[in-house]
Amino acid sequence: MPETPAPRRPSATSATRIGRTAAGGARLSVGFILARRFTLCAFANFVDVLRLAADEGDRSRPILCNWTVLSDSMDQVTSSCGISVQPKERLGDPSRFDYIVVVGGLMDELPGLGPAYERFLHEAAAAGVPLVGVCSGAFMLHHAGLLDGYRCCVSWFHHADFLEQFEGLDPVADQIFVVDRDRLTCSGGASSAHLAAYLVDKHVGRAAASKSLHIMIIDEALEPEKPQPGITLDFKTRDPLVLRTLLLMQQNIDTPLSITDIAKRLGHSKRQIERHFRSALDISPQAAFLSIRLSLAHHQIVSGDKPIAQIALDCGFCDSSHFSRMFRKQFETTPHALRRDSAPGG
Repeated sequence: MPETPAPRRPSATSATRIGRTAAGGARLSVGFILARRFTLCAFANFVDVLRLAADEGDRSRPILCNWTVLSDSMDQVTSSCGISVQPKERLGDPSRFDYIVVVGGLMDELPGLGPAYERFLHEAAAAGVPLVGVCSGAFMLHHAGLLDGYRCCVSWFHHADFLEQFEGLDPVADQIFVVDRDRLTCSGGASSAHLAAYLVDKHVGRAAASKSLHIMIIDEALEPEKPQPGITLDFKTRDPLVLRTLLLMQQNIDTPLSITDIAKRLGHSKRQIERHFRSALDISPQAAFLSIRLSLAHHQIVSGDKPIAQIALDCGFCDSSHFSRMFRKQFETTPHALRRDSAPGG
């Protein structure tokens, strides 16, 4: 089960908030900091869960929850897709919020938040206000020196980047979000809705959290330990070259690259990659790539109804008989037998 964020000493501001809650005021107040070129989907999913939980139906009145986009300059912030958001309030006193959420942006344009924002976040941490990193917001919290000693969630897509830039941390890439005391992080996208629902459940109630997700056509709230929708690697290593190679493999499953091509993309020799795989995993990179593709095929067979021939193609197997042979060797059953056995009543 996720750890409960550490309680903070009630200040005059928090005491006022408790009084408002007792009188029918907001039970959950969230301040947002948007990075330049932030990810709109992650921000919108988080806000919509709060919006739908805050009022009856989907009337959007901020009654049980409220949310505010904060700024040091009040300039519009442009997302990675080009849509801009106008902040509503200046930074001010962070203790007026229950949580401060940093929504990150594109990895290849990842800037620092700037001195004013970093001071604000440090003030929030000193006041015991939990900090939330959404998408690459975890990178920004660490850059500000606010994730030392904490576990943090990063997208499987950016796991290798995190290891490369922030040596010594323990990023988690196989959960949709992580709650570690007063730091909460998620991988972005749909996972931000589940993290927001976790907060709504905690402060407003489970019914409100479920209502939000159902209106958003999300079947149910997921626990933080739920694996990310990407491919969860069975290979455990901290070798940066091996991790970058595995990531490139994941991104090219339907059209598998040769190890020679992967080596060229990474700026290393094929021999170097093979040596690192043997040392870190005691397996060849070719065998690791095959295992990743077969694991994805296994997942798709048991979790959906896509035709097996299509699954074979999607996982980079042009020859169905070769796919069946490799699958049987890995899992001691055939794809068709697995589909039959995993069917309801099978």
